[in-house]
Amino acid sequence: MIKCRSAPPQSSPALRAREEAGVRLAPPVHVAAARPASQSIDALRKILGLHEKASAPLRARKSSDREVPGAEISPGLRLIETRLPMAAPDAALSLAFAKRHGESVDPCQLLFFDTETTGLAGGTGTRAFMIGAADWHLDSVHGDGLRVRQLLMTTMAAESAMLQAFTGWLQEKDTVLSSYNGRCYDAPLLKTRYRLARQGDPISALDHVDLLFPTRRRYRGSWENCRLATVERELLRIVREDDLPGSQAPAAWLDYLRGGPALNLRRVAAHNHQDVVTLALLMLRLVEVEATGEEILPFVAAP
Repeated sequence: MIKCRSAPPQSSPALRAREEAGVRLAPPVHVAAARPASQSIDALRKILGLHEKASAPLRARKSSDREVPGAEISPGLRLIETRLPMAAPDAALSLAFAKRHGESVDPCQLLFFDTETTGLAGGTGTRAFMIGAADWHLDSVHGDGLRVRQLLMTTMAAESAMLQAFTGWLQEKDTVLSSYNGRCYDAPLLKTRYRLARQGDPISALDHVDLLFPTRRRYRGSWENCRLATVERELLRIVREDDLPGSQAPAAWLDYLRGGPALNLRRVAAHNHQDVVTLALLMLRLVEVEATGEEILPFVAAP
């Protein structure tokens, strides 16, 4: 069978002249037909719709769970107050455990405090969004017991009011502060916030018994570390349930400010409450251990 090939297209004289001169021509360009305006608009809407779907998860969504504990005492500032049936010690507490021999403190002068902050780095960019404090207090209604008060900011603008409220607590009596590493972290942080808020510093003039250092001196080498959770487990026999780690507190607060649920913020408040109660129990235990000369067993890691 003979296969017929189609004859090549005839070229114009000008085209043949260029080919003979060795000039190569670009292939013809096919121009697509113009798309109707309605189709272009539909395509644009589709692209915009894809962008909207992609960005939807980044938008702040208002959660239905916005309930936080306490009563609002100022715009954006809440006070959480509870009382525990733990009577104040009958006698002054010796500070020999803190290497302050011959000194003692009236239990009702003590204010155990702890803060929850937006980070652990410190500096002017870090602020406290919660201040918790516990003290032995005689109340006409509730009687003698440990009073736990917590100040919680639910807006950034409430910081000045929170600092003023804490100042009022410090001035209620001849206060002696007590903390766990508060001398190096919590107190300097609050001093910075007072200075930035153009308020007087009510902390520097107060006596401060930091329980971290005597605990570390006595139990270093006996425990794997001297974190407060370890102190609770080894010395106080306290085991927390459903405790939110302090490292997650900044995220819980910032998520709430963005409209997120309040569940983890309530857990932060519970964590802070236990911290200040633990400080009161720890001081009593350190006084007892110092007085009795309790034997310290060396730490042995689990196999």
